Amino acid sequence: MNAWNWHSVWPAPAKLNLFLHVVGRRADGYHLLQTVFRFVDHGDLLRFAPRADGAVLLATPLPGVPPESDLTVRAARLLQAETGCRDGVEIALEKRLPMGGGLGGGSSDAATVLLALNHLWRLGLPRERLQAIGLALGADVPIFVYGRNAFAEGVGEAFTPVALPPAWYVVLEPPVQVPTVEIFRSPALRRDSPPIAARDWHPGFGGNDLEAVAVDLYPAVAEHIGWLSAFGHVRMSGSGACVFAEFEDRQAAEAVLAQLPGGMRGWAARGLPEHPLAGLGAP
Repeated sequence: MNAWNWHSVWPAPAKLNLFLHVVGRRADGYHLLQTVFRFVDHGDLLRFAPRADGAVLLATPLPGVPPESDLTVRAARLLQAETGCRDGVEIALEKRLPMGGGLGGGSSDAATVLLALNHLWRLGLPRERLQAIGLALGADVPIFVYGRNAFAEGVGEAFTPVALPPAWYVVLEPPVQVPTVEIFRSPALRRDSPPIAARDWHPGFGGNDLEAVAVDLYPAVAEHIGWLSAFGHVRMSGSGACVFAEFEDRQAAEAVLAQLPGGMRGWAARGLPEHPLAGLGAP
């Protein structure tokens, strides 16, 4: 019997981009990407309470974000619209991931809403359908619904699962929000990295084509990369601002974190073999 229910605390884990290359651009302006997504055991937490009036309410609105614009509310309402569901829900979000950090926090929240309410409302939609619904909310939502570490292509929605070795990560949070649109609009962005086949990817391959632009626009990102690079190879995740380095075990990661200067914020997290909700099926 599945243990997930209305009393559960539902995880929305962060993702790291182990590499991120821009390999082209479509005629409609969308960039063609190649990346490897890895989930880690640090993220936001959500709770849900049923409502009989069909309303979708956010009990914990984020500062500066109107509830109707919040991805959690939009995900729930889109799921209602797509299925004709008349049930309502009150959503409580414990935000632990930074906004504009490149860790997929908002997208992960939206995906957890889709997965949880599909289960709690007994809608029975397959993951492929939920991924399609999620894509309408944002390019990173489908990977969290997909639920497996993966090599991703296209605009980030075509997946090939990858088995990743155990690892720990130190993730630093520069005190800036990096708008993804700003990075992709930059004329300095490299858009011609040679594409590779998913089978040819291996740990340690590639870099992040967005990093040079983010570093140029946000000196704090460069500062954090500079500090962490004394302990290992550093990459930026997504369009930034967060940066990370990989370590073999928890002890090594926490030893680095213990040396973090007082003005910097960071945390250590274990790389997950899959999303915590990967085994969640339709009731």
